[in-house]
Amino acid sequence: MEARIPESHRDIILGKNFAHVATLMPDGSPQVTPVWIDLDGDTLLFNTAVGRQKDRNLKRNGKVALSVQDQANPYRYIQIRGKVTGFTTDGADAHIDKMAKKYLRLDIYPNRTPTEQRIIYRIQPEHVQAMG
Repeated sequence: MEARIPESHRDIILGKNFAHVATLMPDGSPQVTPVWIDLDGDTLLFNTAVGRQKDRNLKRNGKVALSVQDQANPYRYIQIRGKVTGFTTDGADAHIDKMAKKYLRLDIYPNRTPTEQRIIYRIQPEHVQAMG
């Protein structure tokens, strides 16, 4: 069942706030990572490197939960449960540069390594709770 990101809290995702993404390890235990977050309509996007733990977890099990807290008011946040609806390396380098512009005000992501391959994950919200 698809859920929508409420207008009242879209600014949290569109702002310079970090998301904390929870994925499931092979044994079912949770793994949480802070990520830069993006929004395409009601679909959440984040970028990581191929082979990282969250990448391996999401390719095995596409269930995900995340929360994004408003830096200006930590009592205002949005939490989302959903599933991976796609992932791609196409355009991922340009996307991480876009995220570097948003979060660091830099035109190019400064932490790229010569051997890493970037990947974009698309998350469809199934349950959304907006607070504050």
